[in-house]
Amino acid sequence: MKRLHIHIGVADLDQAVAFYSGLFASEPSVRHDDYAKWMLEDPRVNFAISTRSGQVGLDHLGIQAEDAEELAELENRAKAAGTPVAAESGACCYMESDKYWTVDPAGIAWEQFHSLNAIPTFNRIEAKAKDSACCAPKVEKPRVVIKNRELSCKPGSGCC
Repeated sequence: MKRLHIHIGVADLDQAVAFYSGLFASEPSVRHDDYAKWMLEDPRVNFAISTRSGQVGLDHLGIQAEDAEELAELENRAKAAGTPVAAESGACCYMESDKYWTVDPAGIAWEQFHSLNAIPTFNRIEAKAKDSACCAPKVEKPRVVIKNRELSCKPGSGCC
C-alpha cells in the first residue's frame, strides 16, 4: 500500500519536532540533528522535516511505494500526468532509494520512490545545513521550481 510523503523545511528542528509530535500524538520514528521523520498509519503518511531545505515551508511532496512493482506503477502514473519524469537511484536524505521525479503545474516537485536501505549520513555526505533537502534533479520543459527556486541537484552530484 502506497504512502503519501511530505517534506517541509524548518528553521528550528527541536521546536518543529515538539509541534509535530503533539499534532501527531507520536514521536518521530527517525531523528537526526537536522532531520526527523514520522511514519504514520492514520493518516498513512511519511512526514519529514529538516533544516536543509534552504527555505522554510514545503520542500516537496511524494508517494512512497512498498516495492519495485508499486514504483513501476507510480512511474507510469507520473508519465501519464504529462510532465517530464526524471529517474534517480542512490542516496537521498538518510535513505538509499529508487525514484522518479516530476513537477506539477504549480511548480511543486513530486517524488515517487521506493526506499531500499537506511544510511547513517544525509545523502552519504556530511553536508552543511544550507544544503537542499530535496534531491530532485532538474527536469526540463518545464523547469522544476519550488517556491521560486529552481532545483539544481543532479544524480551523482552528492545531493542525490
